[in-house]
Amino acid sequence: MQKALVIDPGKCTGCKQCEMACSYENEGVFNPSKSRIRVFDFHQDARFVPYTCTQCSEAWCQQACPVNAITTDASGVKVVHENLCVGCKVCTIACPFGTINYNASTGKVIKCDLCQGKPACAEACPTSAITYQDVEQSGFAKMQLWAKKTDAGNTDRQIKTPTGH
Repeated sequence: MQKALVIDPGKCTGCKQCEMACSYENEGVFNPSKSRIRVFDFHQDARFVPYTCTQCSEAWCQQACPVNAITTDASGVKVVHENLCVGCKVCTIACPFGTINYNASTGKVIKCDLCQGKPACAEACPTSAITYQDVEQSGFAKMQLWAKKTDAGNTDRQIKTPTGH
């Protein structure tokens, strides 16, 4: 069954526990700059929006990689193979969402791989602003339809990041 991170910005308090959990899970340090998820702070609106790789079906990062260091696993997750990555950063330029980043300490790129099916960000979120759910159970098709009808300024809608789409 396909799973997705479901992000509800209306529940996000900006605590950045997701960033801390991600950096610790993937890098062994509590350092938000090494996180694969970011919390964007809309100061003027007093809103916070977590965002990370949406595992695009187009995967421009993957298509742009000159050494094929980004592959798609069986569940549709785009994975960076550190042993193949040459740190050219072409994928960071290709990603229209800015969710693949260069890690200066390793000289390689990093992106969300959903922690091999157990996302640390979702487990650490104290308000359930980030959850990991079966796509079918979360009403993905209904949310897509609703998102198309919702005005762009509405920050209370949920943002889904499905795997394999």
